Amino acid sequence: MPVPLAPYPTPPVPFTPPTPNAGAQSQVVCSGCRNLLMYPAGATSVCCAVCSTVTTVPSPGTEMAQLVCGGCHTLLMYIRGATSVQCSCCHTVNLSMEANQVAHVNCGNCRMLLMYQYGARSVKCAVCSFVTSVGTRSPATEMAQDYHEGRSFPRK
Repeated sequence: MPVPLAPYPTPPVPFTPPTPNAGAQSQVVCSGCRNLLMYPAGATSVCCAVCSTVTTVPSPGTEMAQLVCGGCHTLLMYIRGATSVQCSCCHTVNLSMEANQVAHVNCGNCRMLLMYQYGARSVKCAVCSFVTSVGTRSPATEMAQDYHEGRSFPRK
């Protein structure tokens, strides 16, 4: 009985390493329905599959930042460095703060970590409504706080 012949194997496809940024994607918020849209690198605009709105893509190299609207809690995307951002949903003007414009302190009551703008004298906790003083303290106040908390320091 004759043995069936197998076809010759196809030669392997040579490996080509991926080019840098091949398939890279970025994100932008739809200017119509506020959904997060993914788009390929190099695109100048993207059409939303949900609402069909065409959103312009920021030019390459533009750093974007995000914040949550204080009025309607919608995620807003804006060009880093802007001082304020107006929400397209509720028209609230939101102040945008860079990392170097804010500071942190623990709530004086519940110890929740709070964020506040530099220069503020106090901050109100959203959890327990306690108002924590954050103004600058004098060296005498610092020394009294150190003494109260049991930290020692050398005398001059």
